Amino acid sequence: MQTVYGQLTYCSNIHPGENWGDHFKQLQANIPAVKRAVSPDKPFGIGLRLSNTASLELAREENLRGFQQWLKEQDCYVFTMNGFPYGGFHNVVVKDQVHAPDWTSPDRVAYTIRLFRLLATLLPYGMDGGISTSPLSYKYWCNRCEEEQNSVTESATLNMLLVVEHLVRIRRSGGPLLHLDIEPEPDGLLENTAEFLDWYLHKLMPTGIIFLQDKFRVDEATAAQMIKDHVALCYDVCHFALVYEQPAKVLDQIAAYGIKVGKVQLSAALKADMPTETDKRKVILDAFRQFMEPVYLHQVIARTDTGSLIHYPDLPQAFEDQDNPRVREWRSHFHVPVFLERYEVLESTQADIREVLKLQQQQSFTNHLEVETYTWDVLPPALKLEMDDSISRELLWVKGVLEL
Repeated sequence: MQTVYGQLTYCSNIHPGENWGDHFKQLQANIPAVKRAVSPDKPFGIGLRLSNTASLELAREENLRGFQQWLKEQDCYVFTMNGFPYGGFHNVVVKDQVHAPDWTSPDRVAYTIRLFRLLATLLPYGMDGGISTSPLSYKYWCNRCEEEQNSVTESATLNMLLVVEHLVRIRRSGGPLLHLDIEPEPDGLLENTAEFLDWYLHKLMPTGIIFLQDKFRVDEATAAQMIKDHVALCYDVCHFALVYEQPAKVLDQIAAYGIKVGKVQLSAALKADMPTETDKRKVILDAFRQFMEPVYLHQVIARTDTGSLIHYPDLPQAFEDQDNPRVREWRSHFHVPVFLERYEVLESTQADIREVLKLQQQQSFTNHLEVETYTWDVLPPALKLEMDDSISRELLWVKGVLEL
């Protein structure tokens, strides 16, 4: 939905359905009720997540026309997509496979271009559209040596530029402005501001300028602007909170280089101070232990007494080091509901969401705000609602913070 501070929606990755028919049924079951609750008198924008299979099926003319008709009837539209998870996201073990195929694969390229073609067709006239995507690859797949990591980065960057070429051609033919929004996350090949900027400025830009000059016979400045128009940052608040980065500092650094924020994903991680006393620490550890589940990666980043960070690829590895006397805080990757600040003895990183929204109020730095909550089981029984009510509560909370 359109707010004074940009388009606000939620990501449909909360809904199961890896084929289009099943996912569309979930949209039909939930979107009308959400719209009635949060945007009864104005069009409601959808943040669409499609698996590769669903994208192939939606690309069929009869399915696409049917979806467009439904959107018109419901007074809804699509302005952003989540193109990070390629395969199954529900009822399967996802873990590190959320990165597969990575950007070294032609399958990732084909999938992303297909999503952009769909978005270009669905996007209302005059709007820009964005698709968030993985941060090139997963570090543990290519961490044997620096040479291997450089090779993966080079291959991924060249493949990403094939998508940029496609977006430039869409724009030059009179189509909408579309941007690929890179989403850093812990243990991704790009996981923080420094790594994102190093890649963008020293790998994407030099390679991309030469690539686009060759493709479009333009000068260096024009080629550079093409990259900045079509490759942006997806600022996932949970992910940046996990690496202990302050929103204002991140956004200032990005803006200093003229790089855009294509989308903000409003999401919250879990955190807790780690007491030095054994009995008090045990209470915190027992609380985190309740969140152990086999589907998603729950990276933990610990802050030590000197301020250094220790990275654990998942909760089990963090528990192996649970008695480390140097550790003062844990932060763990969970997209918990954004409207709550505390989960008994654990806290969420909700304060970072409030700070990002405050910065957006002061000077809008993105057009797209997307709530991405998919860990609902953490709520106490008294606070659990039906899915459409849960989604509405998240959006209304964000809307309320924006309107303060």
